[in-house]
Amino acid sequence: LMGDPYGDLTAALEMEMTHPGPASVGIHGRCKRFALYVENGVVEIVRIAEAEDDPAGDDRPDVTLADAMIRDIRALKKKKNAEL
Repeated sequence: LMGDPYGDLTAALEMEMTHPGPASVGIHGRCKRFALYVENGVVEIVRIAEAEDDPAGDDRPDVTLADAMIRDIRALKKKKNAEL
């Protein structure tokens, strides 16, 4: 987990939520609900919990939760090992 109080990382990753919902209630600069797997400075996996009917990913955050990321990381490592 990592904090981004000024939104610098959010902007650099282009993860700022553009849906008007949060801004309409005074929440500006909210980032999307996302998870990254970075290995040796290389982003290997990106998962974003958003849908047309759930732009914040609040109702269905599943792809960004630990269980899903661990499963995806294991699958990535298995694929990389098979390529060796």
